[in-house]
Amino acid sequence: LESSGAMVYPAFRSRVPHSSSDDYDKIALQYLSYILVPIILVYSLYSLKFECHKGIIAYLLHVSASMVYALGFALMTPQLFINYRMKSVAYLPWKRFIYRAINTFIDDLFSFIIKMPTMHRMSCFRDDIVFLIYLYQRHIYPVDKERMFDEDFTETADDKVEATVEDKKDQ
Repeated sequence: LESSGAMVYPAFRSRVPHSSSDDYDKIALQYLSYILVPIILVYSLYSLKFECHKGIIAYLLHVSASMVYALGFALMTPQLFINYRMKSVAYLPWKRFIYRAINTFIDDLFSFIIKMPTMHRMSCFRDDIVFLIYLYQRHIYPVDKERMFDEDFTETADDKVEATVEDKKDQ
């Protein structure tokens, strides 16, 4: 257990080796929390004062949904910060990049076709801005072709295990 002031919380130790991208990820989330927490608090007070809600439950649901949209943004941006600090896009595998591209396109398509709340529509365009920055970083920063990504590592490790099992069967 660790403590921070009056708060006591459990601390978990990782067995995975620590990398510099983990440090940058932590720094990015810290900077984002400095920006997003006050924005969420101000928005919740604004919503309480100026918007009409049917009750306290409706207000809490509205503020919770707004927090989800804001935190969705917070989860997308640390990758931009890591790419900027490392001056490389090696930490964004191509498969994941294509998945995000398709997801962004589908979100945009449905945001125009389906009637939805303005906050959700804005979150779709927020994804577009982050994706355009990804594209720009992919253009200006080099791709490390020597680096093995997590997906590549698991595939080669599985292949090695299968090869040793087959060698033992042959003997």
